[in-house]
Amino acid sequence: MRLTRRAALADYLIYIIFVGICLGLAILIRVREDSWVFVSRQNLSNIVVQTIPYALLAVGMTFVILTAGIDLSVGGVVAFSGVVGSIALMRWSVGVAGAIAVGVAAGAAAGTVTGLLVTRANIPPFVATLAMWLITGYSGGLAFLINQGQPVWGLPERFTDLFTKPLAGIPPIVLLIAVAMLIGYLVLTQTRFGRNVYAVGGNAEAARLSGINVNRVRLFVYMISGACAGLTGMALAARLGSGDPKSGPGSELDAIAAVVVGGTSLFGGKGSMLGTLVGVLILSALNNGLQMLGMSSYWQPVFRGSVIVLAVMIDQITKRTRG
Repeated sequence: MRLTRRAALADYLIYIIFVGICLGLAILIRVREDSWVFVSRQNLSNIVVQTIPYALLAVGMTFVILTAGIDLSVGGVVAFSGVVGSIALMRWSVGVAGAIAVGVAAGAAAGTVTGLLVTRANIPPFVATLAMWLITGYSGGLAFLINQGQPVWGLPERFTDLFTKPLAGIPPIVLLIAVAMLIGYLVLTQTRFGRNVYAVGGNAEAARLSGINVNRVRLFVYMISGACAGLTGMALAARLGSGDPKSGPGSELDAIAAVVVGGTSLFGGKGSMLGTLVGVLILSALNNGLQMLGMSSYWQPVFRGSVIVLAVMIDQITKRTRG
């Protein structure tokens, strides 16, 4: 009975931590500002909007990490896809929907190449995705070569409004993130592919012996991750008003952090899309709250890294509890 209670507590620990962090920040800011500004409608909206650079990435990253993989390439893919989609919109006369499709396809293509490097060339995911990160857009690469390192300016309002103009007071990108999270949740919980993702992450050899095409599953999760990066690139282009090759790098670390903080095990086979959503909100709430408390921006990466270490330690403890 005691073991069962501990396991149940482990399942809900991330949600308890989230509530505790929000309450703690709200009280500290109340003391400093003499106001409950942290939990105001405007600030809660700001917390959600601040997740834009990595929330969609975290959706695809969840699939990858559930298979015990990692995708460091998404920051570069974001920049590459945003530039390609913006050029398609400005120079190829494909329309807004066509440009978005081009950007997502560019991301999915990069993800497919990464998946082939992992599954066919047997290159470790860390090395394959690091190489793709450099190739696509880290301080150079394809994102810079395509337009000589310059942003693609002058994106039309009909495109930027699609991602930024509020609908009934809600930013469209927030709705997009919600839909992406919901689709990811349904795929993981209601489809055979989702069950195969968990099986591959839990024990790849056992999954192979049970008839699952392990390489195909791994290829598809990297493709999904790339497509999410492509969509993120287009969303950031709309937010900035330009396809900027410098817009993506760095977001991959926040995406990985959100997934891990949300309870998805780096060793694969355990995690959920709902946990990822909570992880995204935890990181955004921390960043927002620390800024409101006047903490130096130099300290924020220290806190972010500490949270990741703590999340992995909790994962290890819960594994021992269940094991």
